Amino acid sequence: MVVEDEEPLADAIARGLRREGMAVDIALTGDDGHEKATVTRYDVVLLDRDLPGMSGDDLCREIVASGELTRVLMLTASSSVSDRVDGLSLGADDYLAKPFAFPELVARVRALGRRATPAAPPLLTSG
Repeated sequence: MVVEDEEPLADAIARGLRREGMAVDIALTGDDGHEKATVTRYDVVLLDRDLPGMSGDDLCREIVASGELTRVLMLTASSSVSDRVDGLSLGADDYLAKPFAFPELVARVRALGRRATPAAPPLLTSG
């Protein structure tokens, strides 16, 4: 899911990720993102910090507290070292500042997606 209040940017990100074979929902507010996250399990959430309604920081805390395996990538214009440290301290799994290179975003989403899916337990056979 992409949670981004700039609709043209959210649409562009979603289109690009869909071209990469990913299923993507869009939420334009923190409240909408929270509602979607409570009814759908997402592997990865791309999350802006500065959102109308519920802030991206609060939504990140909610996602982490839910205990789901959803990974959070903060995608935001807040790019200072202290901003990145704060975002990661909130529980975000990764942090990418705007503007960003789309191939890097795709690589990070794929890496987080691999970590969102638990590995199958080893299969032991005998005989």
